[in-house]
Parts: sequence; structure tokens; C-alpha cells
Amino acid sequence: MSIVGQRIRYLREKHKWSQIQLAEKLGIHNTVLSRIESGEKKSVDNHLISKAADVFSVTTDFLLGKTENPTRNGTSQTTGSDEHISFFDLEGLSETEIDEVKKHIEYLRWKALHGNKGTNK
Repeated sequence: MSIVGQRIRYLREKHKWSQIQLAEKLGIHNTVLSRIESGEKKSVDNHLISKAADVFSVTTDFLLGKTENPTRNGTSQTTGSDEHISFFDLEGLSETEIDEVKKHIEYLRWKALHGNKGTNK
């Protein structure tokens, strides 16, 4: 199995999508996706890799195996005030625990913005 196929399969399973569901999102036939995931299809066109990166909100470098970090610029991605934490970091956490992580991040941002005033060093 190719690294691209492995990563696409991993991400698809994490999203709990069937091959048919992901194939529809990518605009390809599910048999093509099956061949990519199994490694039977040796090369994957750049447009498809780019589209998969967009669908999963990861970098193409992650899909290609050039990095283990799926997020852009090594940081979590934000859209307005909505925080997108990599699901790899949240695996196995409940919704309540994920909310606690988000609140902690908000606190750390506040703390950084205010120059860590009043903290014991």
C-alpha cells in the first residue's frame, strides 16, 4: 500500500466515511478509491491529492508522507473564532474533554495576549 493510500484510508476511516461517500466527495468512482487505498493504483494525480487534502483539511505534504503533522504551517487551522484542532490530537476524547481542551487553548491565548502578567515564574 502506498503512503498516499494509507493516509487516505486512515482519514476516511477516522471520518467514518465509506469508500462510496469519500469517492463522491472527491468526484471519482469508488473502484478508483479502492485501488488507491490498496496500493494497486501506483500514481495518484496531483489534483486528486489536492482535493483529498481539502476534503480532510490536511496538507498535501501529510498525504504524501513528507510530514507527520497534518495541519498547515505546523499550527492548528482557524476559521474566524472556530478552532480546528487536529483530530489526531483529540482521538479517544469525549465531547466534554474536547471542550475542555478548547477552553484551555483559549486561556493560553488570553495569557499570551496579556503578557503572562501575574503568573509565578
